[in-house]
Amino acid sequence: MEIQRTGAALSVGHHDAELDARLSSGLDEINFPATGTTAADQGTLSVKAVDEAGELIGGLSAWTWGGLLGIEMLWVRAESRRDGWGARLLLAAEEEARRRGCDRASVSSFSFQAPEFYRRQGYVETGRTLGIPGGAEDVHFSKELS
Repeated sequence: MEIQRTGAALSVGHHDAELDARLSSGLDEINFPATGTTAADQGTLSVKAVDEAGELIGGLSAWTWGGLLGIEMLWVRAESRRDGWGARLLLAAEEEARRRGCDRASVSSFSFQAPEFYRRQGYVETGRTLGIPGGAEDVHFSKELS
């Protein structure tokens, strides 16, 4: 869908990697001066566990920025969820974040996913977003890493 008005155009569509890159760059122009950080203070991080056959047990993806670890996704396959892999993945990410100079972490988990897991790992609830499909909530957590 495209809407034009006075020479400008608005379009709506699916994921646009080029747009994401431009938005990120534009936000960096605001965020870096406001926070006293630079591109050198940003990074990405992943932790992966595989079994003897090379099959994925689980993994974690995250970012670091100015002393903060932001966990985006953590997943463990169903048959391995009671074997401590989630805690090992999270601990490895926290250790790497500390190595990078991070002293705090943040994550969110839908109420039907793993909020109790994060509480057991020392994360403290900081808020909730209501209106998740199925009547769920997005539970936000933080943890001091120092």
